[in-house]
Amino acid sequence: MIRVAVAGAAGRMGSTVCDAVEGADDMVLTGRADPALGTSLADVLGEADVVVDFTRPDTALANALECVAAGVHVVIGTTGFDIAPLREATGANVFYAPNFAIGAVLMMKFAAEAARHMAKAEIIELHHDRKLDAPSGTAARTAELMAAATGGTAPPIHSVRLPGMVANQEVILGDLGQTLTIRHDTVDRVSFMPGVLLAVRRVAAIEQSPLVGLEHLL
Repeated sequence: MIRVAVAGAAGRMGSTVCDAVEGADDMVLTGRADPALGTSLADVLGEADVVVDFTRPDTALANALECVAAGVHVVIGTTGFDIAPLREATGANVFYAPNFAIGAVLMMKFAAEAARHMAKAEIIELHHDRKLDAPSGTAARTAELMAAATGGTAPPIHSVRLPGMVANQEVILGDLGQTLTIRHDTVDRVSFMPGVLLAVRRVAAIEQSPLVGLEHLL
């Protein structure tokens, strides 16, 4: 059994991860860290093989470094922070994904391929009004992949924050007399859970740390 603790367990994503871990046959939830629950990351590290972090951009890096120093692997879904310091961290593995939904990973792959054949593109990402970072990690990763595919500059990103939304993104590509729109919509946070559980199962065996992007595990 994989012993899993969740940082940010009282949040919307964190609580969904807790439910998913409890429903997995090969995992056991050993701890829930969240200031709202009166528990710190240090309180749950000792019992965990893997920590899943869905916290805040201003705490995720420190959390990951604390996990690695303790020899605990970490799966990070928090976006909006610089992961560069994690390249020097040793003692456990780090997996980071800007989006854990399989459809979103496919959307990024399709957008990178389409960018090779269309003249210009722009990205519009739409999220709930409590999302702290803009642009989203998914949009930034999409732009990065599109730039790498073409050897050019990253397309512009437009961010929308409104109540009633979860996570949506569209990539609009244009060329002579035509446009192509690639869109992914998340209507429920459970869409992220198969990807999160996959990362929990695989993080201990990854050969490069930090490893960025769910596409590497599919």
